[in-house]
Amino acid sequence: MSSIQQFEVVIIGAGAAGLMCAHTAGRRGRTVLLLDRAESVGEKIQISGGGHCNFTNLLVGADNYLSNNPHFCKSALKRFTQFDFIQLVEKHKIGYHEKTLGQLFCNGGAGEIVRLLVDECLTVGVEIQKRCVVKKIEKEGYFSITTNRGNYRSESLVIATGGLSMLTEGAAHLGYEVAKQFDIDIVACQPGLVPLTLSTQVLKDMEGLSGISVDVLVSCNGHSFHGSMLFTHNGLSGPVILQISNYWGPGDEIVINLLPGCNIGERIEKWKSERPKVELKNLIGELLTKRLANRWLEPSVRNKPVNQYNSREIDEIFNLFHKWHVLPAGTEGYRKAEVTRGGVDTNELSSKTFEAKRVGGLYFIGEVLDVTGWLGGYNLQWAWSSGYCAGQYV
Repeated sequence: MSSIQQFEVVIIGAGAAGLMCAHTAGRRGRTVLLLDRAESVGEKIQISGGGHCNFTNLLVGADNYLSNNPHFCKSALKRFTQFDFIQLVEKHKIGYHEKTLGQLFCNGGAGEIVRLLVDECLTVGVEIQKRCVVKKIEKEGYFSITTNRGNYRSESLVIATGGLSMLTEGAAHLGYEVAKQFDIDIVACQPGLVPLTLSTQVLKDMEGLSGISVDVLVSCNGHSFHGSMLFTHNGLSGPVILQISNYWGPGDEIVINLLPGCNIGERIEKWKSERPKVELKNLIGELLTKRLANRWLEPSVRNKPVNQYNSREIDEIFNLFHKWHVLPAGTEGYRKAEVTRGGVDTNELSSKTFEAKRVGGLYFIGEVLDVTGWLGGYNLQWAWSSGYCAGQYV
C-alpha cells in the first residue's frame, strides 16, 4: 500500500483560479499541493486572448457577470480587483497594453502570465503535480484524495477544475461530480460566449458571405452589444455574437442592426439630392461591403438609382438593415465555447470564503461556479478574485 502524503490544502485544477488560490494560501504559510491532469499548468490561460492573454479589464464590475445569484460575485470582485492583478503583473515587469473597452493584453505571449503564477507558487513552497488523475475523494474529518500519482490527505480541498468549455484543453466533469457527491446543487450548464448556428435555409440565403466581418448592434432579451460580427459557414460569430450568446436561449430571437452608425432612411434622402443617379447597392456598398450590400438587397429590394425609391420602399430598406430578426438554430457547443454558463450553485457557498455551507473544508472557485463573465478579460478576473478570496481561508 502506497504511503499517504499530508497537506493542509489540496487544490484540484491548476488553471487561473487554482494557481491564484495556491499562491495566496502558500503566502499564508499553508502547505499546498496543486494537482492537474494536463501535461502543463494553465493551458487555458495559454490560449486566451489569441495567445496574448486578455488577463483583466479596467471596467470590471458585478454587472459584467451572469449568475442565478447576481450578488454573489460582488464581495470577491471588491476584495481582489483588476488593479490588484495589474500590480502583480507590473511586479513581474510584464509589459501590457489596453485594447477596446478596457481590455488588457500582454505585449508578449500568454505564457508570461502562467510563468508569473507558477513562480509565485514555487516561491511560497506550493507543490505542483501534473498528469495527475483524481480517482476518488472521501471525507472523514479530513479529505482523502486517491490519484494515479499517489494518495493525499488534507484539511481543505479546493475544486478549481473549470467548466466544460474547450474540452480539448483539459476541462473535465470532475468538479460537478464532486458537487454531486456531497449533495451540492448545480445550476444547469450550457455553452457560454459561443458562436450561434443558423438554419439551412438562412445559411442558403446568406451564401457567399462567410468570412465577412461587419460592425453591428445585436440585441436579445433586453440586452444589447455593439461590436464586430463575423459571418461563418455555420452561422454567426465574432465578439458581439459571443457576448449576446450569454443572454440567448433556444427559441429566442436576436435582432441585428447592420448599420448602427447611421440611419439608412435619412442617408437615402440625403443621397437623393447629392447623388441621385447612383444605384442603391453601390452606395450601401460604401457603408458595408459591396458583397454584403448586394446580397442583402438581392432577395427583397429591386436595385435602382437612389432617387427612384419612394417612402414605403425606404421604410422596407430601413427595416432590412436596421432590424434583421434572426432565430438561431443553436450554438457551436462546448467545443467552441469560451466559458460554461451555469455550474455549482453559489447559494451553496459562502461569498466570503467560497466554502460549501454544508461541507466544512470544501471550496469551489473559478469557472466551475455559476458565475459567467462577459468577453474581454472578465472571466480571468473572476478566476483571480475567487482564487484569492478562497486562498485567504483554506
